[in-house]
Amino acid sequence: MDKYKLEKTVWSEQDFETMGWHDATIWAMVADTEKYEYAIDLDYIFKWIHPKNDEVYFKFWVAPVTMVFENADYIKINIESRWGSIEVADLFMENPQLSPNKKFTSHDYRFECQEGEISLQATSFKMYVRQTPKFISGQCFGLEERGGINFGHVLSD
Repeated sequence: MDKYKLEKTVWSEQDFETMGWHDATIWAMVADTEKYEYAIDLDYIFKWIHPKNDEVYFKFWVAPVTMVFENADYIKINIESRWGSIEVADLFMENPQLSPNKKFTSHDYRFECQEGEISLQATSFKMYVRQTPKFISGQCFGLEERGGINFGHVLSD
């Protein structure tokens, strides 16, 4: 299969309507309290490929990404996972609110997951693509294949 044509390496809330997080796998989360950022390391599915006539299962274009929520607070995690994995069903961006000084708008971001819910409030997000998407038969990589846990912001191959 040809190489995936990545539209851009940094996505944001401006792209929200064209993005989709269904079946993305969350690997790790971290709060940077000094920068008021909340980062999530996940495998993002850029494209689902329908099975060909002689195939049964979908294939996927997937890449490890880092999502960084800016000016993040009110983080709530309610997850119960038997094996420790977290699979996103959908991400919602809701409830826009102006800051008291009327200079910023924040949203409630809610990851609806198969195992529960992760929610937070933030003014924006950036999603940094860390590797060129790869064509794989599963919806996520193995830990070693994706380069371990990483909160980096740079594309590498």
